Amino acid sequence: MDKFQAFLDRSLGPIMSKLGGNRYLLAVRDGVVSALPLIIVGSFFLIVAMPPLPQDWEIYKFLSGNAATILLPYRMTMYIMALYAVFGMGNSLARSYNLDGVSGGILSVMAFLLTFTPVNVAAEAEAGVAGFVLPMANLGGGGLFVGMIVTFFAINVFRFTNNSKFKITMPEQVPPSVARSFEALTPTLIVILVIGSLTYFVGFDWHNAVATIIAPLVSATDTLPGVLLIVFLTCFFWFFGIHGVSIVGSIARPLWLTLLEQNANAVAAGAAGTALPAISAEPFYQWFIWIGGSGCTIGLALLLVTVCRSKYLKDLGRLAVVPAIFNINEPLIFGTPIVLNLTLAIPFIFTPMICAVIAWVVTSMGLVNQVIVTAPWTLPGPIGAYLATGGDWRASVLCIVLIVVSVLCYLPFVKMYDKQQLKEEGSLEEQPAADAA
Repeated sequence: MDKFQAFLDRSLGPIMSKLGGNRYLLAVRDGVVSALPLIIVGSFFLIVAMPPLPQDWEIYKFLSGNAATILLPYRMTMYIMALYAVFGMGNSLARSYNLDGVSGGILSVMAFLLTFTPVNVAAEAEAGVAGFVLPMANLGGGGLFVGMIVTFFAINVFRFTNNSKFKITMPEQVPPSVARSFEALTPTLIVILVIGSLTYFVGFDWHNAVATIIAPLVSATDTLPGVLLIVFLTCFFWFFGIHGVSIVGSIARPLWLTLLEQNANAVAAGAAGTALPAISAEPFYQWFIWIGGSGCTIGLALLLVTVCRSKYLKDLGRLAVVPAIFNINEPLIFGTPIVLNLTLAIPFIFTPMICAVIAWVVTSMGLVNQVIVTAPWTLPGPIGAYLATGGDWRASVLCIVLIVVSVLCYLPFVKMYDKQQLKEEGSLEEQPAADAA
């Protein structure tokens, strides 16, 4: 084990360290996280517009009859999430280069909007006035990858002009906010000329090109082997003390958001809960795989309190069980510990994989609705599952069943580890007695 750990420290450690500190991955993470409140709150309007109530109730008739109006907050938030995320990415990446974050965010949004070709429509048919509209669909999760590309380009142009003499510098007497605006003139001009020329004169279709490239990735993510690979890698990294969700999630989250948006848009268009295009959006992991935290450790937390005789494990369980109910399991990962603990490594890795298979099969059979909402991740599992699936009570039942599965999977290994701890505690009690003698 020591040799294996040393090998991983030499080979895998530096790579994971670079990935974890990569400014571009951090910018993507920060951008998506900055838009998360809008995604969470906006997605709940889907439930309000299509409530999980009997159709003959008056409240259901009222809400469904006004669904188009109720969904407007959703269309202004989650439906165009990429627009907000791009600003967050630009702001984060600019600040990582010690540039003005607000200017970086604005520059990135401008670059993103320059990838769109407005459609000419008759805004006022009677008056004969022509108008232009943006293709809104590409402002959502489907446009996130285009937003990432142009954000990286725009901020690097900003960095190049700031580090060179190819910029407008104002005297010191000029207020900083005004000076920053003039400093951003040159990168703004370059970004407009480059991206605008490619879009409007060359005719390059950014969104279609990127969609063609990432389509296999999105499809692979929404498969059972893809889900199992993500689960395995996340738990594998956690076993060595590396934040698996941070590493894997930084790469997979844009794909998850694309899948979630596909479901949300289908619901907004009137599709039923079991006829949606995607299964494995991020809430699928949260409420059916990461119950209690990475590794589906809710079962471990419950067993530490109810089964263990070791004083240390029982005391740890009492401290960790409440956070685990709200999906916070760092006390378990580092307190049990799970890190570099071969006894608990097997259930930690394979329990969530078993839960993933069960949840996938049940969902694909139409026994539980697909996820459509990003519910707050600190909710207890059954409540979060109910909300994430648009109010499907069967999702809560599935979550409870998976908690039982987690308990059963961890049980033999926890008993084994409890015996090991009891022996260590017994030897520690005998040592002071021997010293006193």
